Amino acid sequence: MATRKSRPSHSSTPGASQRQLRVGEEMRHALAQIFQRGTLRDPALQDVNLTVTEVRVSPDLKHATAFVMPLGGRNAADAVAGLRRGAAYLRRELARAVKLRVAPTIAFELDESFDHASRVEALLHRPDVARDLEQDGTDDGA
Repeated sequence: MATRKSRPSHSSTPGASQRQLRVGEEMRHALAQIFQRGTLRDPALQDVNLTVTEVRVSPDLKHATAFVMPLGGRNAADAVAGLRRGAAYLRRELARAVKLRVAPTIAFELDESFDHASRVEALLHRPDVARDLEQDGTDDGA
């Protein structure tokens, strides 16, 4: 009986194949290099440092969604709008960097996981929640 290898726990793409994860990671690195070169001419992207947190690829590898966040989170909506305007250029650059049969169309979304994590952390540090968590930890169930 063959055992199936489990997916890495850091993947937020449920059901993604190893190939999707590998291609998404290659695309993430390629986009980071493209952004680092500073060849984007859109005014909304001038002097903006972008972080590509994840690239999710469809099962047929024809579509991809890149989750990005500007450093410091400033002008995030403008930066994403600029990336969407430059999607055709970025698709061509990705086709050169990541060798696939078909260059995937690419969509850009703002990565809101940092905001979500901050909200959860703030909630966990509230005195009433900390007190409840402390009580649950010492409760013997009696």
